[in-house]
Amino acid sequence: MVERLDLKLGFKCNNNCLSCPAAHRRRLGDMSTEQAKEQILAGRKDGAIEVVLTGGEPTVRPDLVELVWFARENGYERVQLQTNARMLSYKSLAVKLVEAGVNDFCVGLHSDTAEIQEFLTQCPGSFQQTIQGIKNLVALGQHVAINSVVHKLDFERLPKRAEMAVDLGVQQFQLAFIHCAGNAMKNIDLLLPRKSEVKPFVHKALDIVIEAGLTTMVEAYPYCFMQGYEKYCSELYMPPSEIRDAEGVVEDFDVVRKESGKLKGPECPKCRFFAVCEGPWKEYPEKFGWSEFVPMKGKKVLRQEDLL
Repeated sequence: MVERLDLKLGFKCNNNCLSCPAAHRRRLGDMSTEQAKEQILAGRKDGAIEVVLTGGEPTVRPDLVELVWFARENGYERVQLQTNARMLSYKSLAVKLVEAGVNDFCVGLHSDTAEIQEFLTQCPGSFQQTIQGIKNLVALGQHVAINSVVHKLDFERLPKRAEMAVDLGVQQFQLAFIHCAGNAMKNIDLLLPRKSEVKPFVHKALDIVIEAGLTTMVEAYPYCFMQGYEKYCSELYMPPSEIRDAEGVVEDFDVVRKESGKLKGPECPKCRFFAVCEGPWKEYPEKFGWSEFVPMKGKKVLRQEDLL
């Protein structure tokens, strides 16, 4: 039984991010309205009570409001929209989506400066549109999370990103260590930093948002880099999920993520977190090896619940 349906409505996007792990799938295009509705119903049949509408960029679809209504009418309690929020700079669309039933917005924002953000998106003006989209959602009283990729271009400014999230008034700030697939793999030398180099800046960013009372977490950043911050590893909070997109259905993404997406190194079994850790995305040790991954000493942690 799954809890969440991750529905990739298509792979068209109004950005062309250098860091996008799905850019190579743009050739697949978008689902039709009827195909999307079929997948929404199939997810409910499998037990999902949450649906994440993602892509690509869902807001470029003219039928998005209709699909949100359809999901809520068919029993989804939570509808999350993953978006770059550029189209939500038009407040009328933001209002329509809220009225249709979106009750959680996750916005990708990967720098606190227009220069770096727009270098990544390759779209002039996109930074201010995303910022305005976030402001519109906050003004509408919505739950907004900023999802920010940790990359090589300005990781020293991660605390500034955290301060920006606090100033914008969002409820959640989460970091995701870059996943080098798609465009990100093409740009791996430009974008992939050493985990050990970014560690103090990740921790400082967490300190800022924790002190401000925001919900926060970090994805794909193993416990050996999160001493003292273990309960903020996002893998602790990922519900059982299935993924549906143009290529088919992944019935249990947890299994795929752990068994083929990520790896553990030769020293990892010695670590007290071995039983609960997923390891890094596999592309990282393929690039840099395992020297940075130092086993943590102490009593073995056998259940994720023991970290909460």
